Amino acid sequence: MSNFVPGNYDLRTALIFCYHLKKTAAKSHRMLVEAYGEHALGKSQCFEWFKKFKSGDFDVRNEECEKPPKKFEDSELQALLDEDDAQTQQQLADQLNVTREAVSIRLKSMGKIQKIGKWVPHERKTAGKPKNHLRNAAS
Repeated sequence: MSNFVPGNYDLRTALIFCYHLKKTAAKSHRMLVEAYGEHALGKSQCFEWFKKFKSGDFDVRNEECEKPPKKFEDSELQALLDEDDAQTQQQLADQLNVTREAVSIRLKSMGKIQKIGKWVPHERKTAGKPKNHLRNAAS
Protein backbone atom coordinates (compact mmCIF):
# COMPACT_ATOMS: atom_id res chain seq x y z
CA MET A 1 0.00 0.00 0.00
CA SER A 2 1.31 3.47 -0.81
CA ASN A 3 2.02 6.24 1.67
CA PHE A 4 -0.11 8.71 -0.29
CA VAL A 5 -2.51 10.67 1.92
CA PRO A 6 -5.10 12.48 -0.18
CA GLY A 7 -6.02 16.07 0.53
CA ASN A 8 -9.56 17.42 0.30
CA TYR A 9 -8.92 18.62 -3.24
CA ASP A 10 -7.83 15.12 -4.30
CA LEU A 11 -10.88 13.53 -2.70
CA ARG A 12 -13.26 16.03 -4.28
CA THR A 13 -11.69 15.44 -7.69
CA ALA A 14 -12.22 11.71 -7.17
CA LEU A 15 -15.88 12.47 -6.40
CA ILE A 16 -16.27 14.26 -9.75
CA PHE A 17 -14.86 11.14 -11.42
CA CYS A 18 -17.38 8.96 -9.58
CA TYR A 19 -20.21 11.37 -10.40
CA HIS A 20 -19.42 11.16 -14.13
CA LEU A 21 -19.37 7.37 -13.87
CA LYS A 22 -22.98 7.62 -12.56
CA LYS A 23 -22.04 6.31 -9.12
CA THR A 24 -24.25 7.38 -6.21
CA ALA A 25 -22.91 9.53 -3.39
CA ALA A 26 -23.21 6.55 -1.03
CA LYS A 27 -21.33 4.22 -3.40
CA SER A 28 -18.68 6.90 -3.98
CA HIS A 29 -18.22 7.29 -0.24
CA ARG A 30 -17.76 3.52 0.17
CA MET A 31 -15.16 3.56 -2.61
CA LEU A 32 -13.25 6.42 -0.96
CA VAL A 33 -13.30 4.62 2.38
CA GLU A 34 -12.09 1.42 0.72
CA ALA A 35 -9.25 3.28 -1.00
CA TYR A 36 -8.26 5.82 1.66
CA GLY A 37 -9.71 4.56 4.96
CA GLU A 38 -9.75 7.20 7.67
CA HIS A 39 -8.60 9.86 5.21
CA ALA A 40 -11.81 9.63 3.14
CA LEU A 41 -14.42 12.36 3.18
CA GLY A 42 -17.41 11.82 5.44
CA LYS A 43 -20.62 10.43 3.99
CA SER A 44 -22.51 13.69 4.46
CA GLN A 45 -19.70 15.60 2.75
CA CYS A 46 -19.99 13.29 -0.27
CA PHE A 47 -23.73 13.94 -0.44
CA GLU A 48 -23.16 17.71 -0.23
CA TRP A 49 -20.63 17.62 -3.07
CA PHE A 50 -22.92 15.48 -5.22
CA LYS A 51 -25.66 18.03 -4.64
CA LYS A 52 -23.32 20.75 -5.96
CA PHE A 53 -22.35 18.63 -8.96
CA LYS A 54 -26.03 18.03 -9.81
CA SER A 55 -26.56 21.80 -9.83
CA GLY A 56 -23.70 22.14 -12.33
CA ASP A 57 -21.08 23.43 -9.90
CA PHE A 58 -17.89 21.40 -10.32
CA ASP A 59 -15.53 23.83 -8.60
CA VAL A 60 -13.88 21.58 -6.02
CA ARG A 61 -11.67 24.42 -4.79
CA ASN A 62 -14.76 25.90 -3.17
CA GLU A 63 -14.69 25.42 0.60
CA GLU A 64 -18.42 25.91 1.21
CA CYS A 65 -18.91 22.28 2.19
CA GLU A 66 -16.27 22.46 4.90
CA LYS A 67 -17.15 22.63 8.59
CA PRO A 68 -18.46 26.02 9.66
CA PRO A 69 -16.08 28.14 11.72
CA LYS A 70 -16.22 27.77 15.48
CA LYS A 71 -18.73 30.07 17.15
CA PHE A 72 -16.64 30.12 20.32
CA GLU A 73 -13.18 29.06 21.36
CA ASP A 74 -12.35 26.17 23.66
CA SER A 75 -10.62 28.67 25.94
CA GLU A 76 -13.92 30.54 26.43
CA LEU A 77 -15.68 27.34 27.45
CA GLN A 78 -12.77 26.30 29.68
CA ALA A 79 -12.85 29.72 31.39
CA LEU A 80 -16.55 29.24 32.19
CA LEU A 81 -15.82 25.76 33.55
CA ASP A 82 -12.94 27.16 35.65
CA GLU A 83 -15.36 29.69 37.17
CA ASP A 84 -18.01 27.08 37.97
CA ASP A 85 -17.58 23.48 36.91
CA ALA A 86 -21.08 22.53 38.09
CA GLN A 87 -22.88 24.44 35.30
CA THR A 88 -25.21 22.54 33.01
CA GLN A 89 -24.67 22.40 29.26
CA GLN A 90 -27.67 24.71 28.83
CA GLN A 91 -26.24 27.28 31.25
CA LEU A 92 -22.92 27.21 29.39
CA ALA A 93 -24.73 27.53 26.04
CA ASP A 94 -26.74 30.52 27.27
CA GLN A 95 -23.56 32.31 28.36
CA LEU A 96 -21.85 31.62 25.03
CA ASN A 97 -24.97 32.40 22.94
CA VAL A 98 -24.86 29.01 21.22
CA THR A 99 -26.96 25.86 21.26
CA ARG A 100 -26.67 23.22 23.96
CA GLU A 101 -25.69 20.77 21.23
CA ALA A 102 -22.72 22.95 20.24
CA VAL A 103 -21.53 22.96 23.85
CA SER A 104 -22.04 19.19 24.11
CA ILE A 105 -19.96 18.55 20.99
CA ARG A 106 -17.19 20.86 22.19
CA LEU A 107 -17.12 19.33 25.68
CA LYS A 108 -16.79 15.90 24.11
CA SER A 109 -13.95 17.07 21.85
CA MET A 110 -12.23 18.54 24.92
CA GLY A 111 -12.56 15.15 26.62
CA LYS A 112 -14.86 16.44 29.37
CA ILE A 113 -17.61 14.44 31.06
CA GLN A 114 -19.85 15.34 33.97
CA LYS A 115 -19.33 13.37 37.17
CA ILE A 116 -21.24 14.10 40.34
CA GLY A 117 -22.40 17.39 38.86
CA LYS A 118 -18.94 18.66 37.80
CA TRP A 119 -17.15 18.70 34.44
CA VAL A 120 -13.93 16.71 34.64
CA PRO A 121 -11.48 15.20 32.14
CA HIS A 122 -12.62 11.81 30.91
CA GLU A 123 -10.30 9.09 32.15
CA ARG A 124 -10.74 5.67 30.61
CA LYS A 125 -10.59 2.77 33.00
CA THR A 126 -8.70 -0.31 31.97
CA ALA A 127 -10.94 -3.12 30.87
CA GLY A 128 -11.16 -6.30 32.85
CA LYS A 129 -10.67 -7.25 36.44
CA PRO A 130 -8.50 -5.46 38.97
CA LYS A 131 -4.82 -6.46 39.03
CA ASN A 132 -5.19 -8.39 42.31
CA HIS A 133 -7.67 -10.84 40.76
CA LEU A 134 -4.85 -13.38 40.27
CA ARG A 135 -3.97 -13.32 43.97
CA ASN A 136 -7.60 -13.87 44.91
CA ALA A 137 -7.93 -16.78 42.45
CA ALA A 138 -4.84 -18.50 43.82
CA SER A 139 -6.23 -18.53 47.40
